[in-house]
Amino acid sequence: MTYVVVEDCIKCKYTDCVDVCPVDCFHEGPNFLVIDPEECIDCTLCEPECPIGAIFADDDVPEGQEQFLELNAELSREWPVINASKDPLPDADDWAGKPGKLQYLEK
Repeated sequence: MTYVVVEDCIKCKYTDCVDVCPVDCFHEGPNFLVIDPEECIDCTLCEPECPIGAIFADDDVPEGQEQFLELNAELSREWPVINASKDPLPDADDWAGKPGKLQYLEK
């Protein structure tokens, strides 16, 4: 099992989860974070830290968000590791909880 970042993170990019990860499995893109499924040790620490609930166990990914399993794997091979928290995107609060954000994912 691994954990997966889903659509809710797009255009928000809160990084509270990064500080608690013991294996540095988060990778940072322009407006989204992903988890490297090869590095994730299923410790469960990141899930409750996400203020918008954008992290799920791979077998609990919400219906309609299954494509994020592959996106996390793919983008974690391309994006750099992030191992310290940063400020969220400037308009993160405006985007939190909005559906249909996949079209805004910047690779």
